[in-house]
Amino acid sequence: MKLAVVGGGSTYTPELVDGLARSGDRLGVTELVLVDPDRARLSVVGAFAGRILRHQGSPVVLRLTADLDDAADGASAVLVQLRVGGQAARARDESFPLACGCVGQETTGAGGLAKALRTVPVVLGVADVVRRRAAPDAWLLDFTNPVGIVTRALLQAGHRAVGLCNVAIGFQRLFAGWLGRSPSDITLGHVGLNHLTWVRDVGVDGVDVLPDLIARHGDDLARRLELPRALIESLGVVPSYYLRYFYAHDDVVAEQRRSGTRADEVRRIEHDLLDQYADPGLVTKPALLEQRGGAYYSEAAVALLAALLPPVPSPARCGRWSRSSPGWSRTSPPTSSSRWTQR
Repeated sequence: MKLAVVGGGSTYTPELVDGLARSGDRLGVTELVLVDPDRARLSVVGAFAGRILRHQGSPVVLRLTADLDDAADGASAVLVQLRVGGQAARARDESFPLACGCVGQETTGAGGLAKALRTVPVVLGVADVVRRRAAPDAWLLDFTNPVGIVTRALLQAGHRAVGLCNVAIGFQRLFAGWLGRSPSDITLGHVGLNHLTWVRDVGVDGVDVLPDLIARHGDDLARRLELPRALIESLGVVPSYYLRYFYAHDDVVAEQRRSGTRADEVRRIEHDLLDQYADPGLVTKPALLEQRGGAYYSEAAVALLAALLPPVPSPARCGRWSRSSPGWSRTSPPTSSSRWTQR
């Protein structure tokens, strides 16, 4: 089975590749194609991804390309994790609202709307290529923010798509740890529109244990969410940490004006990550990747793929990666391909 990742030069990609390698034969992926218009960055991330696969003895063949048509050709699933305009655009999205006394954030508010207006047309262009070139029953998995708006646009355009983020799986893993249970034992009643969501029940053996979790771990929840415990108790639910931008709006604006935006921090992290990825001796995920965000991203992606796709036997061969033709030399890229870059 062929899997393509649009925005393959993202610093998130090694997290995904590590998860795919650890999944073994669960997905039956035989070919993984990373596609990105930034070939210099793709070379660094792709080489590191190849080392991860070889280190874990994965049979997956990894290929790098700047040609979206080639990447999508015959793919059973296409993951979209792009960022139009790169981190510089994110910095603008998170900065201009502050001048109006509003939170600067890439998924909600004015900044989120700006990102959506810039991103949706490009993602729809990618989706059109996937529709023409991928397998007839191929899935589009959207990890591109703002996930809710982008996924809705894909569905309205008739694409076979599903959106995913890591908020729900993060809460599931947290609650499982507190309860001393396997994450598979925990079910969440999750409501809202991504990323503005609430956990309203936590099921264990058919019993809702959320009230007990709030009573026992309210202080920890408040610390993690940076919200008052009294607010969580009055709501009787656990809000996504993104809702802090609304519940504590003025506090967040003051913090951003004083300390800078998340975009400023991410740019520094990405610079350091790419330096580490370029080290030919690095074969496992660096600890710094945890600061990039996206905890449990690979676990969520692998679980979703496993649920959507039929298992395909994977041939027993050594992992390798290649820049070989077709695809490394871009010949006739789609109009949108030169306009997007990585998450």
